[in-house]
Amino acid sequence: MLTLLSMFYYICLRRRSRSGTRGEALTSRRAVESGQRATLPISVEVEQYAKEVLDFSSHYGSENSMSYTMWNLAGMPNVYPSSGDFTQTAVFRAYGTWWEQCASAPLPFRRTPKAFHSQDYIELAFEEPVYPTAVEVLETYHPGAIVQIMACSLNPFSQNPPTDVRWEVLWAEEPTKVLTPQARQFSPSIKQLSFPTNLIRVEVNSSLLKYYTELDAVVLRGQKERPILSLYKMPRIDICDLSDSDEELSDPGASSRQAGDGKHINLGNGYFDKLPYELIQLIVSHLTLPDLCRLTQTCKLLHQHCCDPLQYIQLSLQPYWARLSDTSLGHLQGRCTLLQRLNLSWTGNRGALTLTGFSSFMKACGGSLVCLELSCCHFLSEPCLEVISQTCPGLQELNLSSCDRLHPQAFTHISKLTQLRRLVLYRTKIEQTAMLSILTFCIELRHLNLGSCVMIDDYDVVASMLAVRCRSLRSLDLWRCRNLTERGLAELAAGCRLLEELDLGWCSTLQSSSGCFQHLARNLPCLRKLFLTANRTVCDSDIEELAANCPALQHLDILGTRMVSSSSLRKLLQACPKLLLLDVSFCSQVDARIVQELCGLFPNVAIKKSFTQ
Repeated sequence: MLTLLSMFYYICLRRRSRSGTRGEALTSRRAVESGQRATLPISVEVEQYAKEVLDFSSHYGSENSMSYTMWNLAGMPNVYPSSGDFTQTAVFRAYGTWWEQCASAPLPFRRTPKAFHSQDYIELAFEEPVYPTAVEVLETYHPGAIVQIMACSLNPFSQNPPTDVRWEVLWAEEPTKVLTPQARQFSPSIKQLSFPTNLIRVEVNSSLLKYYTELDAVVLRGQKERPILSLYKMPRIDICDLSDSDEELSDPGASSRQAGDGKHINLGNGYFDKLPYELIQLIVSHLTLPDLCRLTQTCKLLHQHCCDPLQYIQLSLQPYWARLSDTSLGHLQGRCTLLQRLNLSWTGNRGALTLTGFSSFMKACGGSLVCLELSCCHFLSEPCLEVISQTCPGLQELNLSSCDRLHPQAFTHISKLTQLRRLVLYRTKIEQTAMLSILTFCIELRHLNLGSCVMIDDYDVVASMLAVRCRSLRSLDLWRCRNLTERGLAELAAGCRLLEELDLGWCSTLQSSSGCFQHLARNLPCLRKLFLTANRTVCDSDIEELAANCPALQHLDILGTRMVSSSSLRKLLQACPKLLLLDVSFCSQVDARIVQELCGLFPNVAIKKSFTQ
C-alpha cells in the first residue's frame, strides 16, 4: 500500500511540474511536507460599483430613456434597501414561463446541458482590475433569478487587449424560488481567480419568478495584489489524466492481441458488434456535445457513431459561448452536413468568431438549415448576413435579437430568405426601407418581433404592408414602437385576422377614445395574448369588448391604466375561461383588496399587482 501511495504521489508531482512552474511545484511540495500554513501579508480590499454597462441580452426599458433599463446598474444604488417596483432599476424583458407557452416561442434544442440555465445576461465593467473576494448584487424586487456570475481576463478599458480572452465561473447554481419579493443583498461564495478582473457577467433565469426581477447595483470587492494563498494552492488533479505521456494512442480503437508469430489478431468490439447501428445511435444521441466529442476519442467504432451527421441535425452552441472559436466551428464542420437547426446565440464576441470562420461553416453546413438563432452575436456584419442569404435558401426561422451593432444596410439581405416564417429583430437598427423590402418578399411570415426597433420611422406603413402581404401572421411584437396610430392598427386587424399574439406595450400614440382597441377585439377572435402595457387610456369598454369577442384569451397586460374597474375585469374573467395571466399593476381603480377577491374567485388565473414601498 505504501508503495502505491508513493507512486501516486510521484505521478502527481510530475503532472504538477508540467502544468505549473518549477518554483510553484517546489513551494507546494514544501508546504505539504511541512504542514505549515504560510503567513499572508495584509492586503487592502477594494470596493467598487460598476462603472459602465457593456452588453446585455434584453431589458424592459426603451433605448432612449433610463426607466427600467440595464444602464441603471452603472454606479451607486438608486433604490436599495427599499423594496418594490421602481423605474430606476434594471429589469429584463420577461419572467416566468408565460413567454415559453406562446405560439411564437421557439422549440427547445436537443442536447442542451442540464446545468445550463441562463436566459439573459448583463456584462459590467469596473474601474480597477482586482482579484475578486466577493460580488454583491442588490436585488430590490422578486430576487432569485441569478444563476451564474463570471469574470473575464480582458480589461475592457485597455488599449492593448490580449489575444487570449478567458472567462471563469465565479459562482453557479440552479434557479431558486424565493418566497418573498422583498429586497436583498445577494453575495454568494465565489471561487478564487488566478487573474485580476474588472469585467463581470451576471446571468439570470427568471422562469421561477412570479414577477419581474429588479436589480439596483453590483458591487465588486477584491484585492489589487494576488493573494499569496493561491500560490500555495495544490492543483486539482484529474484521476483520469495521470498518464505518463500526453501523447494519444495511435489507434485507441484497435482491440487486439499479439500472436506467437508476431501477427495481431483483431478481437472486435465486444458486445457493441451485436447491437444494431440504430440502437447505438439512439444511445449516443442522449449525450451532451462535450461528452459526444470525448467519446469520439475512445475507439474507431464510437468515433464513427459520434461523427455521424445524423447526430448533428440540431446543434446548440449557446451553452459553450465562452469557449467557441473559429477552430471549434472548423472541428464541427465535417459532422454538420445535415444540420437543420443551429443556435449560435451569445457566441463569437470579442473576436472569438470571425467572418472567415463563420462563412466557412455556413457554406459547408447551411444548405439544409431551417432555424438559425443568432441572438446577441456582435461579430455579425453585413457580409455575414449576405452569406446567410446565399447559403440558407430554405431558412424558416431567424433570430437576430439584440444584435444592435449591425449596420442598418445589413438587413436588406434578409429579404432574399423568402421561406421565412419566424423573424426576431428585437433591439436591432433595422430601418423602414429594409423592413418593407422584407415584407414584400417574405410573405410566409407567421411570427414577427419588432420590439424596440427605434429606427423605423412610420409603423403605420409597416402595419399596412403586413395587412396586405402577411395575412397568415400569427404573432406580432411591437413593444415600444413609437408612432403606431389607430389607422395602422385598424388596417392590421382587418388584414391579419389570424393573429393570436399582439404586443402593443408602451405604444403611447394609441388612444382608446378612437375605438381602436374595441375594433381590434371585434376583428381578432383568435387572440390569445394581448399586451396593452402602460396605455393609460384603456377603459372598461375595451375590456368588455375583449370579453365578448376573444374567448380564447390567455394573457392580458393592462398595467398602468386608470380607467378600468373591477366590474369589467370580473366580466372578462367569467367570459375567458382559458385566461392564465392578468397584469393590473398600477391600475388605480384596482387595489390590493379587489385583486385578493378576484384571486379567490378565479384561482387558476395569475393576477399580478406590483407594489412600491
